[in-house]
Amino acid sequence: MNLALTIILILTSILMIILVLLHKGKGSGLSDLFGGGISSTYGGSSVVEKNLDRITIVVGGVWFSAVIALSLLLKN
Repeated sequence: MNLALTIILILTSILMIILVLLHKGKGSGLSDLFGGGISSTYGGSSVVEKNLDRITIVVGGVWFSAVIALSLLLKN
């Protein structure tokens, strides 16, 4: 059980990093420094952004659940 939760935790961690990096920058921050400002002026589909938000929230929930479950298993 510990191994399965550890694998789920690693996979969801990598997926969360990828999903967060896929989001558009909202202002003049690090994303604009690396060219995010140029791509944000051309616009994008709001449906894609909403779906990306939903997927990120679901993966974050799975990640959080895996962290809690693994900590409870390792505590005993």
